[in-house]
Amino acid sequence: MKGKTVAITRSARDAREFSELVRSAGAEPLPLPTIELAARGGIAAEFVKAAKEYDPDHTVFMSSRAVSLLFEAGEAEGVQEALRAAVTNTSVVAVGPVTRAALSERGVRTARMPETYSSIGIGELFSKMGGGRAIIPRSGASTPFLKELLEKIGVSVKETVLYDVRACADSPEWASFRAMLPRGGIDGLVFTSASSVRAFFEIMGRAGGPPDLEKTRVVSIGPFTSAELEKFGVRHSSAGAHTVPGAFEEIRRRLCPDSTPPEPARGSAR
Repeated sequence: MKGKTVAITRSARDAREFSELVRSAGAEPLPLPTIELAARGGIAAEFVKAAKEYDPDHTVFMSSRAVSLLFEAGEAEGVQEALRAAVTNTSVVAVGPVTRAALSERGVRTARMPETYSSIGIGELFSKMGGGRAIIPRSGASTPFLKELLEKIGVSVKETVLYDVRACADSPEWASFRAMLPRGGIDGLVFTSASSVRAFFEIMGRAGGPPDLEKTRVVSIGPFTSAELEKFGVRHSSAGAHTVPGAFEEIRRRLCPDSTPPEPARGSAR
């Protein structure tokens, strides 16, 4: 990958792991801050109230960001002890190791984690566990897929909304991207969520129209992201493992098809 440039639809902070992998392969990463989170007010108190009324058996965290926002709100709203009790009185499920680590940092033990770090993996996990009641703190942009999947296998689901997602404002990174793209300077582009796909096209549209991605290898991190890319008619391939290392391996494979892959890394998830 030496000499190539690979963009990813995340801020520099959130793309740190991906950027390190790209640099280790001799390429240059270009983080694109694509979405920003707008936390809703009173989310911790709302979660505590919902948990008290719903009396869930499980709390399911689908991202480390959800963990951070919820517990930071608990401190800001002065309900941290009630929030901690509401969570720890249930069996806590984390979608992946990064989410599990975020919970551990806050003294919350994860009881279960799926083998596949995705909504489908959560569904597979609960199909083995049986029914019960689950509460899931989520984004306002989340699809109903997980809720519908769990309900099909006999799990009652209560979702609480922590934040909304919106497209970022323009930035120097986007100016660089726009300048490099027409002349073939962006070799690879990784999309990390369906909402980042929508925001990408909104941001690019502000500058005068849809981008031409024909010269760029596009990779999706997972099936929901792929479905959104298909709506925009973008040719792409999907990561085998729906993780940051999985997306890196796919873009490396696409850019260097004749290279020998390194030892696979299980890596981080949401």
